[in-house]
Amino acid sequence: MILKYCFGYPVDTEAVVETIPLSKETIPYFSIEEGEQGRTLSYSLKPKQTVFGLGEQVRGMNKRGWIYESNCTDDPEHTEGKRSLYGAHNFLLMEEEKPFGIFLDCAGFVQFDIGYTDNDVLKIVVPEEDFYFYIIEGESYVDVVKQFRTLIGKSYIPPKWAFGYQQSRWGYQNENDILECVKNYKEHHIPLDAVYLDIDYMEGYKDFTVDNQRFPNLKQLIQDLKEEHIRLVPIIDAGVKIEEGYETYEEGMKHGYFCKKEDGTEFVAGVWPGKVHFPDVLNEEARAWFGNGYGGLIELGIEGFWNDMNEPAMFYSEEGLNRVYEKGRSMEKDNLNDFLELQPLVSGLANQKEDYERFYHTFHGEKIRHDRVHNLYGFYMTRSAKEAMERFAPEKRMLLFSRSSYIGMHRYGGIWTGDNKSWWSHLLLNIKMMPSLNMCGFLYCGADIGGFGDDVTEDLLLRWLAFAVFVPLMRNHSALGTRRQEVYQFRSMNQMREIIKLRYRLIPYLYSEYMKCALQDELYFRPLCFDYPMDERAKEVEDQLLLGDGLMIAPVYEQNKGGRYVYLPEDMLLIRFKTADEYETQVLKKGDHYIFVPLEEVVFFLRKDHVLLLTEARESVEELQEEELDVFAFVSEKAVYQYYEDDGISTKENGTITTVTVTADGEINNTAEGQKRIRQAVLVKEADEES
Repeated sequence: MILKYCFGYPVDTEAVVETIPLSKETIPYFSIEEGEQGRTLSYSLKPKQTVFGLGEQVRGMNKRGWIYESNCTDDPEHTEGKRSLYGAHNFLLMEEEKPFGIFLDCAGFVQFDIGYTDNDVLKIVVPEEDFYFYIIEGESYVDVVKQFRTLIGKSYIPPKWAFGYQQSRWGYQNENDILECVKNYKEHHIPLDAVYLDIDYMEGYKDFTVDNQRFPNLKQLIQDLKEEHIRLVPIIDAGVKIEEGYETYEEGMKHGYFCKKEDGTEFVAGVWPGKVHFPDVLNEEARAWFGNGYGGLIELGIEGFWNDMNEPAMFYSEEGLNRVYEKGRSMEKDNLNDFLELQPLVSGLANQKEDYERFYHTFHGEKIRHDRVHNLYGFYMTRSAKEAMERFAPEKRMLLFSRSSYIGMHRYGGIWTGDNKSWWSHLLLNIKMMPSLNMCGFLYCGADIGGFGDDVTEDLLLRWLAFAVFVPLMRNHSALGTRRQEVYQFRSMNQMREIIKLRYRLIPYLYSEYMKCALQDELYFRPLCFDYPMDERAKEVEDQLLLGDGLMIAPVYEQNKGGRYVYLPEDMLLIRFKTADEYETQVLKKGDHYIFVPLEEVVFFLRKDHVLLLTEARESVEELQEEELDVFAFVSEKAVYQYYEDDGISTKENGTITTVTVTADGEINNTAEGQKRIRQAVLVKEADEES
């Protein structure tokens, strides 16, 4: 059951797609106070009560004990002391005898004090005062999430090739750099499906332009790579350079499509191109106009984009920079106090709250100050791109993901978790963040493998790859000036290649699970307690994940560790891949186990009476042969699996289901519209039946 409440006169964020009538009942669970800070909703927490949610955030799956803020922020230092990251996802899932969820639909700043100020109280502070508040009651965690996901609409579905391995780096300066990267992957037979273009492909960092000296024939390059089953994926940033003669700038000025200050003049900020205007993507006409820029690249053959700097990030505002200049001009030589006053002005130029209060949007026909809808900017920029794709290539699925997001954007694209670091703690944060993002509808997501900033170590990259094997978006991305982290750069290249090849063996299963979750509003990643709600130990496990129909993963995420402890809520089948083709299986009983995991191996678990399907590895998704599949099964009596497949590219639903049934005596049946041939069965019975 979903209850909807309205406070004040909220803007329609379009996060919700279902029509829910306003409830006439008194709001349950929460008390409400109005004060100087705005409205505060308070809820009494029980001892040890678990609180899930908030999507992309710091700390653990259980959000209790910290203050979190919804305020999309460009900040690569994802440390425990931070309160907000690039996304704003105002959904909480509360543990109760009958769990319930809440969704606070407000595009401005919101603070969630979840037992920080008072360990027994959850306080939600909404300065904006105008918002919708939803309460979703259900029989289980899974039931609540499914209702919420139905409320906010179906998740974005990428093309199947986007489940392949993808290589990116800020620092590929020209066509030769791209070709050299592809050549190395091909020569070493490392699977690859996409290479990325960061800001250097543009002319002066200007959106929808190409530097013809660095990329003299981009259209031909796109075509040549596609013949090798590799896509080229360019970045698009939020700011449009202020430059006479630049078509996008001049068109935007002519039609009034940029965000304006209160006096009606265009707001000026500084980002990569220098001084820029921000397209008013919340304005329907401006959104369509900005989307047309993607169309020009689509016509060159581009089939995927990543949207960046769209919180929107700014290095400075014109007003902030002028303040620094004025202070610098008035400084007295050798006056320490003047220097100490100037220093914070310079270091504090970026992403200032007061700058987000300086400009306005036209949203649903209303003039509205940016800070009231700040968290929508990345959402609507990505919506602009997706709607353009539907205009320019209506029959084809395209890759699209964003750095900044709000609930509702999951219908238009995925996300990556921003500019992380080559830290072991960020690998663990990546693991813990996945179920929370899935709860908020973001299924196609992932982190920069190996870390974007700082220098990756070889062992960290191996461990991160072993986790990323299971994550929908599998992209290696790093920053200019850091250690090169293409896998062919390392002594352990052969081991890394085997891990990536295993990903391609798993793609039929992973894609099948993703599609079923997207079409049925379910979770791709889940905390253990979602499936084992009566198990107190399972409730505390945050470094293991349930995946899809029948897998459990337990990645190693600490340096210099040869393995890790794993908790099994029931008997499970351990599957150990030493290479992509060489494996061992072992039945383990319910309980705690120390599992040795050498750096080159990938270890995961299959639940009882479940099936895993694999194919032979190839060097791209398009080359996979799925007419024949290997079957792994851990069976007590019978295991049944619903295998989904489609053409992987069409926007029209054309999926078929094959039912694979494995019985304890080794018999395998597969029935469906599209019959599958089974090459072999790895059948394992329960441990007490082993010889």
